[in-house]
Amino acid sequence: MKRPLILVTNDDGFHAPGINALTEVALGFGDVLKVAPDKPQSGMGHAITINSTLRIEKMPAEGYEAYQCTGTPVDCVKIALDVILDRVPDLVISGINHGSNASINVIYSGTMSAAMEGYIEGVPSIGFSLLDHTVDADFTTAKIYAEKIIREALNQKDQTYCLNVNIPKLEPDLIKGIRCCRQAHAKWQEEFDRRTDPSGRDYYWLTGHFVQFEQSEEVDLWALKQGYVSVVPVSYDLTHFKTLETLKTWNL
Repeated sequence: MKRPLILVTNDDGFHAPGINALTEVALGFGDVLKVAPDKPQSGMGHAITINSTLRIEKMPAEGYEAYQCTGTPVDCVKIALDVILDRVPDLVISGINHGSNASINVIYSGTMSAAMEGYIEGVPSIGFSLLDHTVDADFTTAKIYAEKIIREALNQKDQTYCLNVNIPKLEPDLIKGIRCCRQAHAKWQEEFDRRTDPSGRDYYWLTGHFVQFEQSEEVDLWALKQGYVSVVPVSYDLTHFKTLETLKTWNL
């Protein structure tokens, strides 16, 4: 029987500590292909490269195959599935992202867009994020829960899904467990800091703050604040079905 084949990618770049941690976990379950951007691509969402060339470079790796790609996270998944691999992987995993992808962040996230691309192609996919942006983030807790969730995912047969997993910045013994949630209603309130460069030209620096509109115990932000790992199933179908029913009453 063939060992499971797991495609590992991310948006923080090929050399990021988070993807190294996730690759280590994946190697405990099967054969691993790592394909990741050659530079950080955070906030790229589902962007793809269409106006320039894509290049891949095989990288040294012990016990698995690895490539870095000049494109976006979604490009990495596409080129892995269509060019590098000779069979469909059993699982696509993305991360471990340096920072939260809970709530509305899923829309902007390169980490989650890479996982979503796997899902679009019919492969079970999971994105993992740790709520810690620091360069020396400790991925011990994230690895424990990534291992638990990957094991359970590989035990499921004939299911296709995309899961958004976020892990609090806590020691393992402080995590209360795993909560299956829905995405919280929240948004970023943007602010653009206007500045002037030495030549007298204006430029803008994007800042802002996060606004949460609900405190329900059903949502991912509540679970994370309470010390739970949050798991939200997400989809590429953006249809708003309530509005669709209203739309049918319009005189169109």
